[in-house]
Amino acid sequence: MIFSKIPPLGIAHFTVIDVPPVELARLAAKIGYGAIGLRLYPAFPGAPFYELPPGSESSRDMQACLRGEGISVYDIEFVVIGPDFSAASLTGTLESASALGARRLSVCGDDSDWSRLVENFSALCDLAAQFAISVDLECMPWRSVSSVPVALRLVETAGRRNSGVLIDALHLSRSGGSPETVKVVPPDLIQSAQLCDARAARPQTNDEIVLEARSQRLLPGEGALPLQELIGVLPDHTVLSVEVPNAGQNAEDHARRVYDAAQRTLALHASQRPAQANSN
Repeated sequence: MIFSKIPPLGIAHFTVIDVPPVELARLAAKIGYGAIGLRLYPAFPGAPFYELPPGSESSRDMQACLRGEGISVYDIEFVVIGPDFSAASLTGTLESASALGARRLSVCGDDSDWSRLVENFSALCDLAAQFAISVDLECMPWRSVSSVPVALRLVETAGRRNSGVLIDALHLSRSGGSPETVKVVPPDLIQSAQLCDARAARPQTNDEIVLEARSQRLLPGEGALPLQELIGVLPDHTVLSVEVPNAGQNAEDHARRVYDAAQRTLALHASQRPAQANSN
């Protein structure tokens, strides 16, 4: 990714999941984020999420807030495509997302039956296309779609034009991947990437990996992940957001610290590009 200027930055809802959608939009705009993600679907049983039914007062209030704050909804999350998944069950969620102008839906795959997983992923892409929404597939080391190569294989097998591979800095590392892994993904299949940082040592068990992903991520630039190298191999059109779940701090303070850390990381990358270009 080569910057002519530092691109706008989005914030994943999971970063401050206790903040309701309208408050998130206001908080994000106040800090300087360019877009937000919304958790409109439970990522796992008991996980927090928010409902904004199309045509409801809550949806209208959210739309008015987005217009007033000059901020957009980039994506919604988070759907697990498991053995019992039914694409039709997402119709209401996609209607809600469409009403808010969301462009993408984030999902992961967790079904050991490959044929069924391909069929369900394809069906979800087809349904999302009816709402002009694309589907980003995110790998997670503890799920069946555990790595970027597996995610790429699923996207290419499904062959849906509105699908892609979401690159998450932590999941890339913990699945054994690296920036070099990202380089093998066709650029048009990478539209979204999430930044965070982490300790150098990889957790040893899946339970520890899940715990780290959900509550122990570090601010960009404050860990050992190769963020500069990762940013450097992302296509120029990639939309960047931050996902660093809050660990009990004031939500606005945390979101601001994440934003500032990400901006420093992106500024460092921008400052290094001329030197890298001249060395080639």
